[in-house]
Amino acid sequence: MIRTEKLTKVFSTEDIETYALNDVDIHVKKGEFVAIMGPSGCGKSTFLNIVGLLDNLTEGDYYFNGNNVSKLKEKDCTQFRKGNIGFIFQSFNLIDELNVFDNVEMPLVYLKMKASDRRKKVDEVLQRMKIGHRARHFPQQISGGQQQRVAIARAVVANPGLILADEPTGNLDSKNGIEVMNLLSELNQEGTTIVMVTHSQRDAGFAHRIINLLDGQIITEKVNSK
Repeated sequence: MIRTEKLTKVFSTEDIETYALNDVDIHVKKGEFVAIMGPSGCGKSTFLNIVGLLDNLTEGDYYFNGNNVSKLKEKDCTQFRKGNIGFIFQSFNLIDELNVFDNVEMPLVYLKMKASDRRKKVDEVLQRMKIGHRARHFPQQISGGQQQRVAIARAVVANPGLILADEPTGNLDSKNGIEVMNLLSELNQEGTTIVMVTHSQRDAGFAHRIINLLDGQIITEKVNSK
């Protein structure tokens, strides 16, 4: 599903060039659950942003389902993300002015789905995430664990083939963190491909494969034994 070849990202100032990623080759098969690990500043989030078409690469190529998407223009990237990629962030990134239902509905609005179909889809995913009873609450009125369930609901409501998760349990206590990881594991078992950035060995244990980055390069790669 995802393949990068010599993926390089350079941040430049007048005085210095910093390689956030340097010749990174990663292949993620459809249906895999891959964890990206490494110290802060090693290039994990940069990799996720490029794979999610939120940032541009400097050199190399990025293929999604066999299509080279490295050179897509911004408007085409936005169009491509719709229905293909769902995002889950450490800070939830919910819209405070919208209630839970409306936050989850947003991706379907962008897809121009009929209102009746949107309501049905949102109701279904909120029930699945055990957050349906909070549909009319606003983000600041619910707990962190509940906010992350809403964020997962929003990420999956359009049935994307790929979910990108950036430290999805970073702001949660242990109990809520495990619940979130169990939800991600269930989604993966149903066929959703997941690429997750994490510092947590516990969370990485849910993945099929762990890739370790250091200074923008892959240093180790191992398959999890389950």
